[in-house]
Amino acid sequence: MTDSAPTPRASVIIPTYNRADLLRLMLEHLSRQTLPVTEFEVIVSDDGSGDDTAAVVASFTDRLRLKYWFQEDLGDRVSLARNNAATLAEADLLIFLDGGGMLAPDLVERHLAAHDVPQRRAVCGYAWGYDPRYPALEGLDRDLAAMHPEQVLAKYRDLPAFRDIRHEPLAAWDFAFDALPLPWQLFFGLNCSMRAADFHAVGGFDEDMTGWGCEDLEMGFKLQRAGIAFHFATDAWIIEWPHERDMSKRWPQMVANTFKFLRKYPEPVIEMGYVLCAADEYWRWEPCWLELRSWSEQVAEVDVADELAQAVARIGAGERIAVFGAGAVLPPQLPPSVVADFDAALVRRATAGTEHTALHAVGVRTLLEDQSVDTVLVTSRLAGLWDTWREHILTEAHRIGRKVELLGPGMTAG
Repeated sequence: MTDSAPTPRASVIIPTYNRADLLRLMLEHLSRQTLPVTEFEVIVSDDGSGDDTAAVVASFTDRLRLKYWFQEDLGDRVSLARNNAATLAEADLLIFLDGGGMLAPDLVERHLAAHDVPQRRAVCGYAWGYDPRYPALEGLDRDLAAMHPEQVLAKYRDLPAFRDIRHEPLAAWDFAFDALPLPWQLFFGLNCSMRAADFHAVGGFDEDMTGWGCEDLEMGFKLQRAGIAFHFATDAWIIEWPHERDMSKRWPQMVANTFKFLRKYPEPVIEMGYVLCAADEYWRWEPCWLELRSWSEQVAEVDVADELAQAVARIGAGERIAVFGAGAVLPPQLPPSVVADFDAALVRRATAGTEHTALHAVGVRTLLEDQSVDTVLVTSRLAGLWDTWREHILTEAHRIGRKVELLGPGMTAG
C-alpha cells in the first residue's frame, strides 16, 4: 500500500517468531477492521524467524500500511522486538499484540476509543482462550482457521475454559481495572495499548528480561509509577490460538525475570511477588499484599527498640547484624547494621543521620549476599505476618546470617 495517507492514529505492533501461518491470519483480520486501513499501521517485529514470515508480510503490503523489522535469532527477546518496533511507530497510540491472537473486527477502533478520555491510560483488552491451566479446547483451532473470530466467540464464549485467566480476579472488582490493589499484576502484553509518549517516557519494555514472562508486568508497574491510569476493555478482545503450553519450561523463566524485577525495585511488593512466583503461587500476590498493607497500618506505632536493645546486649562486640522489622526507633547501642522494615517511612526515619544501612523489605527475599552478616534479629513487628511468611523469613535469615534470633511474643520457629 502506498503511504499517501496522513499520520496513522494507531500503530499495531506484533512480535513474532516462526508463526507465519498465524501471522497470515492476524494480518487478514487486520485487513478487515472496522477502522479504515489507512488510519492505522501494522509493524511486524520478527525475533529471528527461519520460516516464510517475511514473505507473508510482503504479501500484505498492498492491503495494509505495513512495516517489518527483523532481528537475529539470539533467543526469546520479545522486549527488544517490541521496543524496536516502537521506534518505527508513527502513531500517538501503540497497540501491542502477541503473534497468535485472532482479532475482533473492531479491535483497533476499540483501543482508540478506550483512550479517547482526558486521562492518560494503559489499556488491556480481553484475551479469550488464554488460560494455561486448561488444555486446548477440542476443535477450537479448526474453527479459528475456518470462521471469523466473532463467530468463534459466539460458539465458545460460555465455556469456563475459554475465559481469560484474569476473568475471576477482575470480576471481583467489577472489571474496574484501576481499582485493583495491583493492576499491573494483570497487565499482560498479548493485548494492550498505551500512548507512545508514555511508553517512551518509562523506557519501554525491559530488554534484560528474556524468555517468557514478567516484562509486561514490569511495564505496567512503571506506567503506574508514572501516574498512568489503568482500564480494562472487554470489548477490545482477541482469541488466543490454542496450543499446549509447557509451563514446566516457561515458569522458571518467569521466576528468573521476576528476580530481575526485584533487583530493579527492591521493595516489599516485588519481594513478595518474587517469592510467590518461585513457589508457583502467583495468584496469592494480591491477597498477600493486602495482608501486608493491613498489618502495616496496625503496627505503624509499634516500637521494638527494647527488644533490639536486649538482643544487642547478648551479642558479642564486632558482630555484623541485620534487623528484620526494625520500626522507626533503634536503640543507641545497636552497632552499624543492615536495618529492614516493610514501612518505607519508618525505616528512613530510623536510619536518618546514622551509619545503618536501610532496606525497604519484609525479609522474605532481600538482595543481601549469602552469609553477609553474623546475626539476623527478627522482631515482633513481623508477628502479624508470621503465619504466612514464617518459612520464607527464616529461610532468608539463615541464608544471609550465621545465626538467627526471634524476638518478642509470637515469634517461634515451629
